[in-house]
Amino acid sequence: MDAPATTPFSTLIRTASHEQHTEAENSSFMSDMLGGRLGVAAYRRYTEQLWFVYRALESASAALADDPVAGPFIRPELARTPELERDLTHLGGPDWHTDLEPLPATAAYAARVEECARTWPAGYVAHHYTRYLGDLSGGQIIRGTAEKTWGFARKGDGVRFYVFEGIGNPAAFKREYRELLDALPVDDLEKQRVVDECKRAFALNTGVFLELGREFPLSA
Repeated sequence: MDAPATTPFSTLIRTASHEQHTEAENSSFMSDMLGGRLGVAAYRRYTEQLWFVYRALESASAALADDPVAGPFIRPELARTPELERDLTHLGGPDWHTDLEPLPATAAYAARVEECARTWPAGYVAHHYTRYLGDLSGGQIIRGTAEKTWGFARKGDGVRFYVFEGIGNPAAFKREYRELLDALPVDDLEKQRVVDECKRAFALNTGVFLELGREFPLSA
């Protein structure tokens, strides 16, 4: 029997997208933000872009809740849009959304999420996976940096996006999530398409970071 046939899908999807994941993590904008070299305005702008993406992800939740492929992944304790809005109110006041427009890369990212949610549940799972498991893992590094660099209260307003109050044991939750991926009720060809969409999700995310980097360059 070939080794790939026995490789859990959650492992396959993680290893296949590793290069794109690393590229996103190592973008100059994210490196500068995590290094504490950017001001709070950059963090606010990044949080605004996340709002557009999560609104696209979560506005589809109700319609996909009973879908045999995407439905098992729809978990209310993951919902981030209300937390993002609370953070943005803290960062920009009650009128934070006035005249707010997504960056072109963000608009493309959100549009792709919406398209998958509408037409391809397994593709939606790829975007769901790249976002939420990232929030539960690397996102916690961003929270710590934000608290230290810009003085937000620990797990308080400004960083609530990264605080999953409904998930008491993140490690166990991620393990259960990966078991859902392993049991994804699709054939091998469709799984390969999901892997490809996962790579695309990371590339779309990197595109957002590139545009943010142009908006917030470090002075020489």
